[in-house]
Amino acid sequence: MAHDSGWNGPHGGGPHAGPPQPPQPPPPGWGGGWMPPPPPPKPGVIPLAPLSLGDVLGGSMTTVGRYWKQLLGTAVLMYGGALLVTLAALAVAYSATSDTLDRAIESDAYDDSFTADDAVPLIVAFVAVCLVAVLAMVVANAAIMAACPAVLQDAVLGRRTTLGAVWKRAWARVPAVIGAMLLPWLVATLIMGIFVGSYVLMIVSFVTDETSVAWAVAGFVLMLACIPVAVWVWVLFSLAPAAVVFESQRPVAALRRSAALVKGSWWRIFGISMLAWLIAMVAGYIVQFPLTIIGMMTSMPGMASTGSDPGVAEVLTSMAGYLVFVMLGSIISQIIATTYPQVVTGLLYVDQRIRKENLAPALAEAAAAPH
Repeated sequence: MAHDSGWNGPHGGGPHAGPPQPPQPPPPGWGGGWMPPPPPPKPGVIPLAPLSLGDVLGGSMTTVGRYWKQLLGTAVLMYGGALLVTLAALAVAYSATSDTLDRAIESDAYDDSFTADDAVPLIVAFVAVCLVAVLAMVVANAAIMAACPAVLQDAVLGRRTTLGAVWKRAWARVPAVIGAMLLPWLVATLIMGIFVGSYVLMIVSFVTDETSVAWAVAGFVLMLACIPVAVWVWVLFSLAPAAVVFESQRPVAALRRSAALVKGSWWRIFGISMLAWLIAMVAGYIVQFPLTIIGMMTSMPGMASTGSDPGVAEVLTSMAGYLVFVMLGSIISQIIATTYPQVVTGLLYVDQRIRKENLAPALAEAAAAPH
């Protein structure tokens, strides 16, 4: 927990912390230029001092290397659970609409037996499955956002931890993380909705030759105008999940805490965060690309053995290997893209508290104390 790890101590800047303590002057003789000052203590993955870019990236890599079981275990449990929930919802939807779906697949353009009213259950089932999948992914992402700071609570202090301890600590903070990230997620959803609506409107305009192209263009312009606002909101509140876990803050308080810590360092946090996302995307692509190639190679014999007019079931069976490898690559890529940037964000939170609230002495004291 945060209260027993030095994060809310007298120097921690927690809810009941006193004023920030000024840095202690160096001992006599250190300023004469004949001897360098001693290096800051480093009980864990980072030195307990203001972090440079190398410290943040190196500390995040070291955290992933030392605590990969806890991070990967949490991600596999959450994404695996989200996948199972989505597949269960898909199975229920298929069992409820199988007859209608079969008639829709077997009907052709000249068959009027399948009407628009018959499509309503399919649309309802599709929307329901999408909602279940989105909610499952929201919970999974929130759990990983909570797990990364939970791991860093021990990683910064050089302590060992277990998957069970990380899971218990993170799962208890999932509702608060969802509440804290609700505003950034809503902003991202709004921009995505504007983009999809504008895209669909433009396609309809070209197909029907109606004069609604101007509205589609206006939608794209509005989306482009909203992107800077969305990025500003994302960076301003990016430290909220860490505040939720490290300090046990409530959602609104965590948003305010993040805004206060980001103030004056927006561009630095933006740049390092974007670099972390770029590293995660490249690493995910490096993992996903070979798996996609392997999936294509394993599916080629099955696709070659199908006839000239294969059925849906036959096509899906022949592509099973490809789908499995693509799904595996997507899951691994998603784990990397979600986990590594959150570890970097958690270290940025620690860095801001060290810079603004002189958290380093409290952390050094906590690291030296018996666990």
